[in-house]
Amino acid sequence: MQNRAKARQLAKEFGDRGDALGWFEALYSEAEDNWSLVPWADLAPNPHLLSWHAKNPMSGARKRALNIGCGLGDDAEKLTSWGLHVVAFDISLTAISACRRRFPKSSVDYCVADLFNPPGSWTAAFDFVFEAYTLQVLPETRRPEAFARIASFVAPRGRLLVIARGRDESDPPGEMPWPLTEAEVHTFQTHGLTCTSSEDFLDTETPPVRRFRICYERG
Repeated sequence: MQNRAKARQLAKEFGDRGDALGWFEALYSEAEDNWSLVPWADLAPNPHLLSWHAKNPMSGARKRALNIGCGLGDDAEKLTSWGLHVVAFDISLTAISACRRRFPKSSVDYCVADLFNPPGSWTAAFDFVFEAYTLQVLPETRRPEAFARIASFVAPRGRLLVIARGRDESDPPGEMPWPLTEAEVHTFQTHGLTCTSSEDFLDTETPPVRRFRICYERG
């Protein structure tokens, strides 16, 4: 796909000069509202979030949620529609500006932030943390810190829902977005979280993509 090829090109260019995260802003900026150029910009909530919530409905009263790498805001808007008080962040200023234009009356707190240098007030501050497809676009060398940072946001008795491309240990790592192994995702368990459900399935894309959908809780 042309849009994925462009994303891979930018990721390599920025990575080669030691900036593993700068390509996100470059991609959104280059798209200039032609969001079809952004591979993950479906302009609709993640269907695997929707189907998870259908089985695990949340009572949002007085609960805070954090949307990791929110992109263009569709997942954040769905979370707030469930009654959660939502903070949604992305490293791309262009993406956050687009969220605010798309949803001008939204109650979501959209902000520009770096996963690797988040506000200190976010530590253990969220009852529900949603991470979809961010870990799989980070270089392997940056993922251990990313796991630790994401886990740090989960409040006591809070939950983390993770959705990612999946592969077996024996499979090749592939190209960005790099599928994760189940063992790699379970790195969260080394940061004080307990796995409460784990699903390994093929989605309905053409061709189908293997996904992991795993939920964790902090005791």
